[in-house]
Amino acid sequence: MDGSVLVAHGGTEMGQGLHTKMAQIAAETLDVPLSTIFISETATNTAANTSPTAASASSDLNGYAVYNACKVLADRLRPYRERMHDASFATIAKTAYLDRVKLSEAGHYATPDIGFSWAENSGLLYFYFTQGVALAEVELDVLTGSHTTRRVDIIMDVGRSLNKAIDIGQIEGAFAQGQGWCTTEEFLYSPATGRLLTQGPGNYKIPSALDIPRDLRVSLMEPEQPNALKTIFSSKGIGEPPLFLGASVFFALRDAVMAARKNNDAKSPLHMECPATAEVLRMACEDDIVELTRIPHEQRQGVPFAVRI
Repeated sequence: MDGSVLVAHGGTEMGQGLHTKMAQIAAETLDVPLSTIFISETATNTAANTSPTAASASSDLNGYAVYNACKVLADRLRPYRERMHDASFATIAKTAYLDRVKLSEAGHYATPDIGFSWAENSGLLYFYFTQGVALAEVELDVLTGSHTTRRVDIIMDVGRSLNKAIDIGQIEGAFAQGQGWCTTEEFLYSPATGRLLTQGPGNYKIPSALDIPRDLRVSLMEPEQPNALKTIFSSKGIGEPPLFLGASVFFALRDAVMAARKNNDAKSPLHMECPATAEVLRMACEDDIVELTRIPHEQRQGVPFAVRI
């Protein structure tokens, strides 16, 4: 026996760092080095009837299940640790094995206290809420409609972070996705056939390396009462909440357009829809060039090439 620990949980690792967090929870609970924890890839023959890896809840659900299983093992091995102070975990595990102590365990966790009755309008729909604030600074070229996101500052509430590096990476990625949703990812349909025209990376523009903020600063808000939240180590899910902070870029662009319209003495009401593409931004600036492109309603013929949804 080499003292290694194999953990199988019900979450799917898709690059979000879930396996790393589960290994950290196991190492912390068993009080062993992180290097001794190994994660088995998710499969129904090891963890059956699991919840989907979705809704930013995977660390909450699987993390507490891992903790519950490891806590039982830790309690089971505590007498050996108290008796064998200087022995390695491998020696302790081998001694317990020779004493025919069970060295495997299954854990389960269900989020407590939630359950909302729509008929009675009572109960808890969510176990907790996650908050965040973003401030965006943009530069708009009023002649072309192109823009540069110069700087974004984000403060995010993640409770007691399980892994700050992973959580900051998740915040940065979700923000970039939300920024694309608000500025470049446009749906255009053919009015004749109803076919989606913006298909594939050539027509559907997701954010690139040059679209994300030149200066992106992320801070994690430290909780005033670290142990108040009854989640795994008082942490919070962080996968999806920061996406909506990308709207800060949209509203910063709207302020830039308002400044341009004021300079151009535009009188018409501003109507700006999401996503704020270069075309939308350029037309919203309302200058003499935009006026020259307008076709009077009585001169319009046929159907447009595309309909924006």
